[in-house]
Amino acid sequence: MYKNLRGRPGAVLAAAVVAQFVFALDMSVVNVALPAIRTALGFTPLDLSWVVHVYALTFGGLLLLGGRACDLYGQRRLFVLGLAVFGVCSLAGGLAQVPWQLIAARAGQGLGAAAAAPAALAMLTTTFPEGPRRVRALGVWSAVNAAGGALGVLAGGLLTEYAGWRWVMLINLPIVAAALALVPAVVPAAARPARRERLDALGAVLATGGTALLVFGVVRTDTHGWSSPATLTTLAAAIALLVAFVFAESRTSSPLLRLGLLRSRWVAGANVLVFLAAAGQFAAFYFVSLYLQQVLGMGAAATGAAFLPFSAGLVAGTVVATRVIGDRNPRTSLVPGALLAAAGLTWFAFISPDGGFLTDVLGPSVITSVGAGMVLAPVAAAATTGVTRREAGMASGFMNSSRQLGGCVGLAALATIAAHRTGAATDPAALNDGYALGLAVTAALFVIAAAVAVVVLPRRRAALPVPQPTTAAENQMEGTSS
Repeated sequence: MYKNLRGRPGAVLAAAVVAQFVFALDMSVVNVALPAIRTALGFTPLDLSWVVHVYALTFGGLLLLGGRACDLYGQRRLFVLGLAVFGVCSLAGGLAQVPWQLIAARAGQGLGAAAAAPAALAMLTTTFPEGPRRVRALGVWSAVNAAGGALGVLAGGLLTEYAGWRWVMLINLPIVAAALALVPAVVPAAARPARRERLDALGAVLATGGTALLVFGVVRTDTHGWSSPATLTTLAAAIALLVAFVFAESRTSSPLLRLGLLRSRWVAGANVLVFLAAAGQFAAFYFVSLYLQQVLGMGAAATGAAFLPFSAGLVAGTVVATRVIGDRNPRTSLVPGALLAAAGLTWFAFISPDGGFLTDVLGPSVITSVGAGMVLAPVAAAATTGVTRREAGMASGFMNSSRQLGGCVGLAALATIAAHRTGAATDPAALNDGYALGLAVTAALFVIAAAVAVVVLPRRRAALPVPQPTTAAENQMEGTSS
């Protein structure tokens, strides 16, 4: 099926997906190891959550900056630099002896991922022209990205149980090395522009600060409620910074995120879809994992193995999507895919305390994952439709940021809803009710995503041109693009 992706384009695809795999893996592989990390390094219960949160905070907060930097300084440079930082920090985390060392290493991993992830996606969108070849390439990228998150649960369980918690960090090293080994041969270095643009410093500060505060406020809702003064103050400050960011971007000739990009129905609609799909997917992983362990009593390794059908379904869904789309509108896969995922999650909502893997998990896992795979492949293509080469990193960083924010905000909000239903009870029946409610709400998110695809995305397959800058200063950007 992917025979026309061979040669140099196929090698570019390999480098991009290997890198994306390790970033997705790192989002979930550490979760299963948290109890062992707490025991080994002496974390307090409150501080332990920062092993997860600091990665989400730096990764999500810096994605827009990373995306724009790869447009200005070259995709290859940011890709290599980001991977190198990620690898070094993975090694530092695996060798950590005290809590602050591991937290600092996780922050560094997020920094490296925020530079390399948008560069990887930008490499694909500039290597593969719009149309079936790009859809197929982004289908592979999306499948690997989603499968990395699902396989991270399995890898985390197996490594923690049989090799030790340090290997959930050290496992990144050979994967990073493989991606870096591919770069010199397949990804050409960008030519240095005759005139170097300046990075939008004010926009970078406002976007990074606003996004980081938003993620920070959301991820702390597990200890501070949504209505607490700490949460409300943090979220209000985040909104204020993001509003200031929009105002600043409208007045600069070299924006971090050109607001005209959002006038494209492809870009705007796809980013809303990414946000909703990521919120649903992250929350589904979370609730199903807890159901398997806290209600059905499965161990970490067995829980990881139970996610294998989910990974296989995601890959199958992307294959279906690339065959369905071809030269047609991405909506032909997005709408049925979102509705199929919603159907699977609705089935999941009927889990019971007396259930089992075969009766309550396997069937809905396959349906949900195939539907999610049918969404992930075309939505990545839609988010970059009509985007010029010089703004590929900007669009890629924006989409990755939407995905990250969707996952963080969706998971925190749905976890709060589930906890409200459960209350103070800790028995399996009460926990089951909370998880079932959370899964029902994730089904609703995918229904909303299908509606967005119908209403917002254009009906025509032809790429809509993204509104372009018209000022002399902005026209100069095209000539100096790397």
